[in-house]
Amino acid sequence: MSDETTTARPNPRKVREGLVVSTSMDKTAVVAVIDRVRHPRYNKTVQRTNKLYVHDETNDLNVGDRVRVQETRPLSKLKRWRVVDVVERAR
Repeated sequence: MSDETTTARPNPRKVREGLVVSTSMDKTAVVAVIDRVRHPRYNKTVQRTNKLYVHDETNDLNVGDRVRVQETRPLSKLKRWRVVDVVERAR
């Protein structure tokens, strides 16, 4: 490894964990990331869901897998994330 890859980035890449909801595209998976936030006025915990388009080079993800994804440069019109690792396989 060279010095550029080992040094910490000034702005670290975001890492999210979510559930694979679709794998119909080639080398792309759709991952639903659930974020729990407090409502500003009512102080109730609300679940917000974001769908991320993730680059899956080997097409080895299946629907129901729990994966960790990392922000990356734009790979297509909607793809800005890549798979870091599979946390849990679907049963």
